[in-house]
Amino acid sequence: QVQLVESGGGLVQAGGSLRLSCAASTSGFSINTMGWYRQAPGKQRELVAFITRGGSTNYADSVKGRFTISRDNARSTVDLQMNSLKPEDTAIYFCNAEVRVLGRDYWGQGTQVTVSS
Repeated sequence: QVQLVESGGGLVQAGGSLRLSCAASTSGFSINTMGWYRQAPGKQRELVAFITRGGSTNYADSVKGRFTISRDNARSTVDLQMNSLKPEDTAIYFCNAEVRVLGRDYWGQGTQVTVSS
């Protein structure tokens, strides 16, 4: 019913930038909060940032001031601009979308971000 496709991951040197994008196929359903999560090897998946339909944002302390989340409600997309990347940002990044009318969240397949020191 709702499919998410991420793009934009890759390999970058420390201090560099990457921009992740996520496009949602909504089948006409309205998406509420959208967010980005990440999972590093051997660690639990953690929230990176989320943005509500109205544009309110929240960030993990570890990325504040470096990452910026944005969305386009008309296109059902959410982006994550990542600047000043650090090796500890290396992880698989997952897009998440809350569809309240269906009572569940949806996940993308993930995109790898690797930051070399």
